[in-house]
Amino acid sequence: MANDSLNALVVPLFERARAEAVEADRRRERGERLGLLHGVPVTVKECFHVAGTPSTIGLTHCREPLDEDGVLVRRLRAAGAIIIGKTNVPQLMLWHESDNPVYGRTNNPWDLERSPGGSTGGEAALIAAGGSPLGLGSDLGGSIRLPCHFCGIHGLKPTSFRLPRRGMRGNLHGFEAIVLQPGPMARRVEDLELAMRVLTQETPDARNDPDMPPVAWPDWHGVSIRGLRVGVMEDDGYFRPVPAVRRLVREAAESLAQQGAIVETYEPDGTRELVELYMALAGADGGADARRMLRGSEVDPRLKRMAWLAGLNRPTRMMLAKSLRMRGQHMLADMLSSLGPLSADRYWQLTERMSSAVRRIEKKWHQHGFDVLLMPPHGLPAMPHRKPIDLLAAASYAFVPNLLGWPAGVVSLSRVRLGEESDRPASRDLVIRRAIESETGSAGLPIGVQVLAPAWREHVVLGVMAALEQAFETDADFPAGRCSVN
Repeated sequence: MANDSLNALVVPLFERARAEAVEADRRRERGERLGLLHGVPVTVKECFHVAGTPSTIGLTHCREPLDEDGVLVRRLRAAGAIIIGKTNVPQLMLWHESDNPVYGRTNNPWDLERSPGGSTGGEAALIAAGGSPLGLGSDLGGSIRLPCHFCGIHGLKPTSFRLPRRGMRGNLHGFEAIVLQPGPMARRVEDLELAMRVLTQETPDARNDPDMPPVAWPDWHGVSIRGLRVGVMEDDGYFRPVPAVRRLVREAAESLAQQGAIVETYEPDGTRELVELYMALAGADGGADARRMLRGSEVDPRLKRMAWLAGLNRPTRMMLAKSLRMRGQHMLADMLSSLGPLSADRYWQLTERMSSAVRRIEKKWHQHGFDVLLMPPHGLPAMPHRKPIDLLAAASYAFVPNLLGWPAGVVSLSRVRLGEESDRPASRDLVIRRAIESETGSAGLPIGVQVLAPAWREHVVLGVMAALEQAFETDADFPAGRCSVN
């Protein structure tokens, strides 16, 4: 089995699924009314509550089985889906590699020596390898979108608060400045749209859910590419993407222009500030919540290092950052400067800065009349194991949609070609050196494009993704559905 090599499906539910499949066949034979996902096997990220299974998020002391399904799992079941298992995550879901002391490490199906990303990496790896047609993930800083890009599938992070977050084990308790969002993952864009119809449907629990906005799911068939105003950003000015990703963003823009879209270059707007705001807000408690959750558990050494750095007092962090800059480690110094415990006053100041940045970007969008923005999902293709922790800067493209709270999707359209793995000059900076190491040998890996739209415009994101999928799916390099585990 492919999963023996991948270690992606970590809580299999095959016996239960077989029984549910038999009952699904009987319901069909009886002529009963069937749901949109009747009989469809579905997997979910390990954090989502499924009755009779644990939601450990990699904590060795949280293995107790849960009594009931979470709200989104109930909606999937109500539509006829059959939950066949749960997939791997990083410990506490706090970085972009799916490895933890409970289940071990997940491998990328395109190259077992590389990571599928995280925190929904197990889901992406399994779907890419054909082990599941549809999955449910969550995204706080690219956790759906980056694994899709790394594994050659498609995924959607909805607008903040579009889907309820109850019924899953979370992290960063009390952190609401940036909102985690569940979302679907699949090998076909139309399957993402189908999943969103199910997850947003008006069921009794949806009507009584204070977290569920009374916003009907729109008909995506009304999205026309002709006349759509598309902004294009190849490089955010913070972390330069590999040539393959830049090439794909250009090709995607050209494809939309040929379909009648009005395409215009989008100049990045304060990406460094946005990344620093993201890091500062996410680490505002100095790692205190993470340390509380880790008590009594075996701890991944990388997470232990992150929690230690986040807990350093400001004078110590500034001294270390200054020392790093003197050694040419500018990107690490910037990240370290952004971390650390904040006073309530400082936290409020940063949330106001974030609100001001969002208003500035909204104003720019209105001035240009943009409907969507095309940009990289990440600065790199799938990274070798243990590299993601050193290359957080390359995820700058993923952080901004979370800060904005806007919907963003990744559609995988191509692969890295020989000769376009890297054009990065040698540098003393450790982040750049790690990036060059990661880029080496990346030919053949899948890559995607990210589509961003204003709040509540998921149907526009999916419409653009579907148009690109249709335009690229006959290309020899199109990755979705063409992965065989290496």
